[in-house]
Amino acid sequence: MLRYALLLAPSANRVYADAAGRLARAELEIFAGSGVLGAAPVDAATERIGGVDYLTFAVPEPGLGGRDLAYLANLSAAYALFERVGDELLRPVPLHPLARYDADLITIPKYAGKTNEQFTRLLLNATLLASASAAVMLDRQLVVLDPLCGRGTTLNQALMYGYDGIGVELDGKDVDAYVAFLRTWLRRKRLKHTAEIVPVRRDRKLLARRFEAVLAPSREDHRSGATQRVTVLHTDTTGAREVLRAGCADVIVTDAPYGVAHGARTADRGLSRSPLNLLAAAVPVWRQLLRPGGALGLSWNTQVTPRPAAEEVLAGAGLRVVDGPGWRDLAHRVDQAIDRDVLVAVALS
Repeated sequence: MLRYALLLAPSANRVYADAAGRLARAELEIFAGSGVLGAAPVDAATERIGGVDYLTFAVPEPGLGGRDLAYLANLSAAYALFERVGDELLRPVPLHPLARYDADLITIPKYAGKTNEQFTRLLLNATLLASASAAVMLDRQLVVLDPLCGRGTTLNQALMYGYDGIGVELDGKDVDAYVAFLRTWLRRKRLKHTAEIVPVRRDRKLLARRFEAVLAPSREDHRSGATQRVTVLHTDTTGAREVLRAGCADVIVTDAPYGVAHGARTADRGLSRSPLNLLAAAVPVWRQLLRPGGALGLSWNTQVTPRPAAEEVLAGAGLRVVDGPGWRDLAHRVDQAIDRDVLVAVALS
């Protein structure tokens, strides 16, 4: 067996940092169980080496191959990887994560209620690994839908991975804030792009405002047509099927309102601390937007909605909740009013 030590990335959020080792271990187990790795890691543990926390694990010889390293480079907490030589030495192993743009696309936006960037990446990874797209997540330009996109953290992570992003958001201020940020960021980075907002109407009825940006990491890519598209629709997520075609997304990734700074709103029941009514109305709609083999990844506050209730909603919409090593170890504390958990479910054929 060859032994490895993964240096965990620092987190600006101290509470999340305290859970980072345990979450990294769970995420590694999800990678190992997904079938995408030629050499599955075993004996994962959090270990302190030289006063610093590492995620350690072992791999059967000949060790991690190039494809394995390409996958593991995208672990949400990965900072640097080392092969352990004897009991005292660490040999650096190069990592090349999916990163088409500078990291400030993710880190610049700061606002109350923003989902931690590392957690957003973890949720996206877990959802991709559960989907039929797991084997091609490094190679294909997938489509990620966030039907409660807020100010676009998930959409920006999708762009970083080289994917297309689609967001749906009811709060017009959040939509405007995201549009303003992305336009400014694109201009500051001097990236060739187009960006426009247009109304979406049917039978003279306004269904949504639609923001769409087409961009590429270089002028050469843009000229050759190797572009990415990010779309945000200002409308109610329960009516998303009116403005999006069925089967438009490879994966759906979303962070439900926690019922603290933001509540969940539905047309018939208004504002509520629990997202359960919103999920009951929206998940059947979201299910229609998934392609065959697609997966839905959901995070929410278990203090306002227990896990069995959330599982029941997903199962009722024809989705199968994924279980196994790592999947039930993603729950963690955010603050005194929020305990966050994760459910990932795949579409039944």
